[in-house]
Amino acid sequence: MTDAAPQGNPGDILNWPMLKIVYRTDSDAIAKLLPPGIEPGADPKVFLTFYSFPVLNEPELGLVMTAAADFDGIQGEYALGYAIDQEAAVYVSREHWGQPKYLADIRYFRMMNHVEAAVRHAGHTFAEFSGDISGTDEAGEEFETNEWWIKVARSVTMAPNSYDYPPHVVRVYAKYRTAFRQSLSGELVLRDAPFDPLAQRLPMREQVDAYLWTPEFLAREITLAGELDAEGFWPYANTIGGTRFPVEA
Repeated sequence: MTDAAPQGNPGDILNWPMLKIVYRTDSDAIAKLLPPGIEPGADPKVFLTFYSFPVLNEPELGLVMTAAADFDGIQGEYALGYAIDQEAAVYVSREHWGQPKYLADIRYFRMMNHVEAAVRHAGHTFAEFSGDISGTDEAGEEFETNEWWIKVARSVTMAPNSYDYPPHVVRVYAKYRTAFRQSLSGELVLRDAPFDPLAQRLPMREQVDAYLWTPEFLAREITLAGELDAEGFWPYANTIGGTRFPVEA
């Protein structure tokens, strides 16, 4: 990585940096959202990623919400929701992979050294960030990530603890190199929202980091990682909209 910012054609939808925000919450708060078989990570962090990225050859604006969680001894992040503004990608993503996408209004832009982002759903703006570039960071090493999705279908009979497709963990493995990264000085604000209970169920105790990140994609693989206990998962199958926030937590 060099200090040279990525370049592209003016107006091209490629090369938008991701806005990455990390904050620390309570370990027991994460634990309440995880179905049996998935465990809270050692450091109770929540990861928010605002992005604009081409999906189906058009821009998709979104917010990814994940929390530190381990499965089968592998460190990773449990996906609670992908709030996005492109309807074409919502339903197929959940049906095909269990990716918890749902429709929302996303605001994300950079003007010179200032960055703003917000997500609004069902009449509530539940996460908002405003900040400024504070520096360009040193080159990073290659690194790997794991993200956990859940693919499941309850039985059409509506019988308790009955599934047409029992709950499986989907592992999203990725390998990256940082192409460009800039630190941000700014503040994340979380607000109570009935359909996006990020603030209520994962309260922010400390903002850890905020930065703009342009990755070099080196590898990505989506696989079935294992089956969860069907009876233990049953309360977690009933979620708030397209998220993986359980109705009761």
